[in-house]
Amino acid sequence: MIGDAASGPAAMVVLVTGGTGLVGKAIEEVVKAENRADEKWIFLSSKEADLKDMEATKRLFAKYNPTHVIHLAAMVGGLFKNLKYNLDFYRNNILINDNVLHSAHETGVKKVVSCLSTCIFPDKTTYPIDESMIHNGPPHSSNFGYAYAKRMIDVQNRAYHQQFGHLFTSVIPTNVFGPHDNYNLEDSHVIPGLINKVFIAKRDNTPLTIWGTGQPLRQFIYSHDLARLIVWTLRDYPEIDPIILSVDEQAEISIKQAAELVVEAMDFKGEIIYDTSKSDGQFKKTASNEKLRKYLPEFQFTPIKQAIKESCDWFVNNYDIARK
Repeated sequence: MIGDAASGPAAMVVLVTGGTGLVGKAIEEVVKAENRADEKWIFLSSKEADLKDMEATKRLFAKYNPTHVIHLAAMVGGLFKNLKYNLDFYRNNILINDNVLHSAHETGVKKVVSCLSTCIFPDKTTYPIDESMIHNGPPHSSNFGYAYAKRMIDVQNRAYHQQFGHLFTSVIPTNVFGPHDNYNLEDSHVIPGLINKVFIAKRDNTPLTIWGTGQPLRQFIYSHDLARLIVWTLRDYPEIDPIILSVDEQAEISIKQAAELVVEAMDFKGEIIYDTSKSDGQFKKTASNEKLRKYLPEFQFTPIKQAIKESCDWFVNNYDIARK
């Protein structure tokens, strides 16, 4: 919890669901550095309440009485887990999202910012994708349960606004990475998976094997940059419509380039093998940040080389506690 009770009641009491994960931890560091006396921040872990349970969620809101909510909590998983449990991903996330949004409605929360994902966009689309395309066709079949549940947040936000005038909105980040990531090799995203693989290869003096050709392109956003943008969204973004939070299109890099940056940051000198028998997945998911740039034309993203170096250093220094 961040906030000084001795200074009197804060103007904003911000409840962050999923507050101990990658993005939640980054937001905590950002607001801790600012140390604003008019804001009190509460970062929830999944241990505090089962958000799939409406009564437990209501008790949570009654306990903390938030004025604002950043909703990050979700059932998440990698490709294999999604393929196997699409129904579970749909039902569990629908329950979590409905309980959080409805509890916010019932307790008079002034603003909710929920976190969506670029995987909610239609499988067949044109690039770059933008905020107007979310509902233009079915998502990829591999994770349709998760994707539709996330899309429904946008539907609910619009319905709460239409019926009650609430300012419930959402952000859509591109590929997030940074300290406190999930490094489990079966379930991690690209950069944390690479960091763990390079660490193991260097430690064991074995070749580094990267799945696929390394050619697919991605826009990576450092968790600290995303945190700054989500805090801005909470304080200043006025729209119900979602906003994509992403680096510029020109900052898109290949998986091979990302791997080379991790290799350099961790000073790995061994052999690198690209296992082309493994699928590359989607070649690109280029997202437009034109809307973000209209609001924040001068926003400076952390250079990718620096961000990856900081992420690698965190993993090495916190290996024993990192999620693997």
